Amino acid sequence: VQLQASGGGLVQSGGSLRLSCTVSGGSFSVYAMGWYRQSPGKERELVAVITSGYKLTYGDSVKGRFTISRDNTRNMANLQMNSLKPEDTAVYYCNAKGPSAAWGNYWGQGTQVTVSS
Repeated sequence: VQLQASGGGLVQSGGSLRLSCTVSGGSFSVYAMGWYRQSPGKERELVAVITSGYKLTYGDSVKGRFTISRDNTRNMANLQMNSLKPEDTAVYYCNAKGPSAAWGNYWGQGTQVTVSS
């Protein structure tokens, strides 16, 4: 299973970005898809997760601003990020977690998001 993240970049505070994660080589629909982020000196933190059953979970710092979605026909998960803040600056990682250990837990390569003040 391979994950390819895209859509990062530089944006001003208050702006928007949309991240996409395309999955290949696996049964996309069974995976919970998530976005995590990590900034220098900090641990990787949960941004958002959407399960195979479309249950949503968001990190407290992004609730009301970010929206995660999935398109099982395109093997893609998206993260719409609105009202971006400088503290959202981080490397964002896409994750695919299977329903059991046998299905595996996979990470994309990360995409940089930089929000200027």
